[in-house]
Amino acid sequence: MIKTETLPSARIGSALEIKRIACGLWQVAGGHGPIDFEKAVRAMRHLYDQGFTTFDMADHYGAAEDIAGALFAEVKEEGFPSGRPQIMTKWVPEPGKMDDSIVRAAVERALNRLKTEAIDLIQFHWWDYLDPGYLPALTGLAKLKEEGLIREIGLTNFDAPHARILTDMGFPVVSNQVHFSLLDDRPAGEMSLLCLEQGIKLLCYGTLAGGFLSERWLGKPEPTQEEVKGNWSLMKYLRFIKSTGGWNSYQRLLSVLSGIARKHGVGIGNVATRWVLEHPTVGAVLVGAKLGFNDHSQENLKTFSFKLEEEDHEAITEAREYLKPLPGDCGDEYRKPPFLTAAGDLSDHKTHAWRLPLAERSSGNGDITCSYETKTVWEEIAGFSRAVRRGKSIFISGTTATYFDRAVPPGSAASQAEVCLDKIEAALEALGGRLSDVVRTRIYLPRLEEDWEAVARVHGRRFGEIKPANTLVGAALVGREYLVEMEAEAIIQD
Repeated sequence: MIKTETLPSARIGSALEIKRIACGLWQVAGGHGPIDFEKAVRAMRHLYDQGFTTFDMADHYGAAEDIAGALFAEVKEEGFPSGRPQIMTKWVPEPGKMDDSIVRAAVERALNRLKTEAIDLIQFHWWDYLDPGYLPALTGLAKLKEEGLIREIGLTNFDAPHARILTDMGFPVVSNQVHFSLLDDRPAGEMSLLCLEQGIKLLCYGTLAGGFLSERWLGKPEPTQEEVKGNWSLMKYLRFIKSTGGWNSYQRLLSVLSGIARKHGVGIGNVATRWVLEHPTVGAVLVGAKLGFNDHSQENLKTFSFKLEEEDHEAITEAREYLKPLPGDCGDEYRKPPFLTAAGDLSDHKTHAWRLPLAERSSGNGDITCSYETKTVWEEIAGFSRAVRRGKSIFISGTTATYFDRAVPPGSAASQAEVCLDKIEAALEALGGRLSDVVRTRIYLPRLEEDWEAVARVHGRRFGEIKPANTLVGAALVGREYLVEMEAEAIIQD
């Protein structure tokens, strides 16, 4: 038996140290079979006694927080014989109204379920960036951190641009939980650059692809959707395999991993996990624990019994060249096609709760003009709408990164450009259009020489495949805090 002292730790923020392998409780949420509560608590205690003291869960993972609370109360009464467990949970609110009272209610609910005085790490997920409610949500979490109800604040499934908006605003974000595996290295791009710059650590799930990165599937035929039905992990990660090149490319990778594993006397899963852990921005990986059904703790400990050598990395890199890179950024699989989730399409989670009533008026010749108005004071004073649709044409007014009465975030033209484009996309959707309908954009910058390239790159990332006509000019804006203003025109396609 490998000694649990070999399980290393990682510092997350200034107030938290976690094990580099955390026990993920997604499988408690359902979709992997029924869970016996008392049996699950005993299984969680077994992991704790072996030194696996870091547990990751969420408010929507069934009874996961209650199970963790039962464990916490038990070991607290015993004086924490294996040390104080580290409890990481997630808050996944629906888009819509957001204020301090909603944030506090969510945190207090988690505290009650976890039976603890403070949550070690609360990880915040937001479904729809067109709804700016994530800003007051983080404001509320920061206040509760100051009160001592939260030790550290993290994100989950945030993409790099919106994570940067939050860091540019000064929110104390210390981590981002994302999918990172040999099948999906999206976090190694812009997200890792942000992490290195801001001292953020990645907490990574999916490193074993739901068990597909193991000896169990080496040389086996591809399962059908019917064969994996009922197992959320296999349903989800079979989608990843199909999207990254298919079964043959995956088997080629698995064969290479098998050779490396035999060389080091470990399993394929250890090699896959080690590859992720050796990335400089990764703090920990989350390994799923189906409490009461299986125990892979000793097998997982082997991950720290070896290091990947240069020739191992070269062989893995060569095998991964046969994979098709996943498009987009971290978390995109929850917000846009291809929806690489157990349930598939999650577009129903985009509630459009941010939409405001539209104003319609006749032009006198039978055409209907539809206006999208955000009811700001300046719309009334200056007599304009945020956006107007007539027929198939949509015209969007000059848009700044204003939230209530201030620019967000201050000082960053690139992040302000992201906020502007979120507002423009929200106006388009409210009037029945899409970003792909845009045919012209105009950008105005008061600090032209300083900011043009950063803003142009943001525009390029959002419109790279759409390629509307564009004009970028230097111009003074109303308000020194505003570093970019954008407008757009769209023609709705049939």
